[in-house]
Amino acid sequence: MNDDAVREQARQVGIAVDWIDANDRPRRVSASALKRILAALGQADRKVPPRLITTTLGKPTPLPGLPQRQSAELTLEHGERQSLTLDPARGLPPIATPGYHLLRHGDREVTIAVAPPRCLALADVLGNKKSWGLAVQLYGLRRAGDGGIGDTSALAALARTAAGFGADAIALSPTHSLFPHDPAHYGPYSPSNRLFLNPLLADPAAVLGEGRVAAMVRADEAPDGALIDWPKAAAGKYALLRRLFDDFALQDLANGTPLAARFDAFVRLGGDSLDEHARFEARQGGWTAPVLYYAFLQWMAFEAFGAAQAAARAAGMGIGLIGDLAIGVDRTGSQVGARPQHFLQGLSVGAPPDAFNPRGQDWDLTTFAPHALIAEGFAPFIATVRAGMRCTGGLRIDHAMGLMRLWLVPWNCPPSDGAYLAYPLDDLLRLLALESHRNRAVVIGEDLGTVPSKFRRRCRDAGIAGMDVLWFRRDGSRFLPPDEWRNDAVAMTTTHDLPTVAGWWRGADLELRGALGLAGVSETAQRQADRAALWHAFTEADIATGPAPTADRPAPAVDAAIGFVAKTPAPLALVPIEDVLGSAEQPNLPGTIDEHPNWRRRLVAPADDLLHQPAAKRRLELLRARQS
Repeated sequence: MNDDAVREQARQVGIAVDWIDANDRPRRVSASALKRILAALGQADRKVPPRLITTTLGKPTPLPGLPQRQSAELTLEHGERQSLTLDPARGLPPIATPGYHLLRHGDREVTIAVAPPRCLALADVLGNKKSWGLAVQLYGLRRAGDGGIGDTSALAALARTAAGFGADAIALSPTHSLFPHDPAHYGPYSPSNRLFLNPLLADPAAVLGEGRVAAMVRADEAPDGALIDWPKAAAGKYALLRRLFDDFALQDLANGTPLAARFDAFVRLGGDSLDEHARFEARQGGWTAPVLYYAFLQWMAFEAFGAAQAAARAAGMGIGLIGDLAIGVDRTGSQVGARPQHFLQGLSVGAPPDAFNPRGQDWDLTTFAPHALIAEGFAPFIATVRAGMRCTGGLRIDHAMGLMRLWLVPWNCPPSDGAYLAYPLDDLLRLLALESHRNRAVVIGEDLGTVPSKFRRRCRDAGIAGMDVLWFRRDGSRFLPPDEWRNDAVAMTTTHDLPTVAGWWRGADLELRGALGLAGVSETAQRQADRAALWHAFTEADIATGPAPTADRPAPAVDAAIGFVAKTPAPLALVPIEDVLGSAEQPNLPGTIDEHPNWRRRLVAPADDLLHQPAAKRRLELLRARQS
């Protein structure tokens, strides 16, 4: 096959042969790279009639391939039946009821997913007020008796305190299921299964009661320190959870208690997906008998997270918890193991070369194959979104551009040999809108990095809030003033992958990256200029006065940064707890594994006391002022 034929075949399956890089320069994917990607995608039949068609409430739906006018029957989700006539020119007449409905015509049956025009927006939940919340690494919270890992009870305590200051949300990094048999695999963005939760983050006392759990705790299972020792802490927690399960089986399952009834209902609702996940974890752990134990872990986790969300809402939060949907999964995990046909094989999700990563990025993750989504009636995507919204009031979509396209890298190739593969954006946006309303959850899309043309506009129209981060809100050397930030995005000082304000001001991130060979001398000089530019933006916005503080005195800059973000027109400002506390250490340093304590730092004070520290209270008042 010559190069032109390769490129034409690539276009037919949705691979972008040409693309625009981060510097707005046109690029072309080599024919050799296209061949490798095409080989990995395989020859799936993409002409099979779809099992599910998405449409928008009150609008006609095209039905491609309809040969002639014919009668049909539409069965609405709640059971009502409607007779109608399909027309090749007009398709399916408008449907006035949102939901998943069944259309029968001729010898075909197809599900019609009728979505509202947009997701449940922040304004729908918060009204016209400008609100705020915190971004938190759940594992880093502290409470007495947590076993060395922050958990849902610490989260509930923080939520109650934050709500007392006027917060409406707490955003979390992913809490997806990881690998109980391999606790050293603790990165939250490389999960085993996005349908299920990490039981290490759940407090079993929220489900079983404090007295029952306390009776099972052993003194040697409570490691404590500034950094989490994941293998040691996980071993202790899983040992406790196993004792609790044995007691639960003896006291509850054997006697049919109300707790047992709740567990049985959870198992029935979980169906095949829960059974597959539990069996996978049992096999990985070297056990073949106690599959029910792993189902128990998930029941306990979902109940505990549900209790934390209920506590946040009861305390007055308009949203409560905001979950985080990782862009992909580990290919050795339970979700791929159970349904490999749903996922890309031979390809990793990544990013093309840009100014920050000149070699590009390979995240060593897989995700749903677009042709598989269509063939499966989008069931894998719908189930994943529902799982993310089950115990939350909102969902952040990691690398939201993946709704439209993903940079895929063939195995054993450099990221620069990748290409963009198109995803069915219209369908995915409609399904998000439908699930958002059904679950009463807002949606936030991480739209940072190389963003496709018109993507942000499409998200805005779909009611998905973007993300504006202080370090990126600039025009050359000028930091944009608050009134030039978006009014349809969440405003943030920083993220878990970027320096905290104190760390940035001090240059702690440059020192760390320099020691690892990831930063040059020129960046240090540039940082001096950037500090001056940022302080100028603070003074121009009447957030700060006087000369800029020195690099070794970051507290005034932290105050000013939070006040600056609070002044933006964003409907929701989300400030990481590290900035509220003035910490210099960031949770994660991309590009490192063991060189930096990624995803291990614990906060210094108990969760219910963190926000009462003087500096934290001062900064929360700056956020509270945006609600007036």
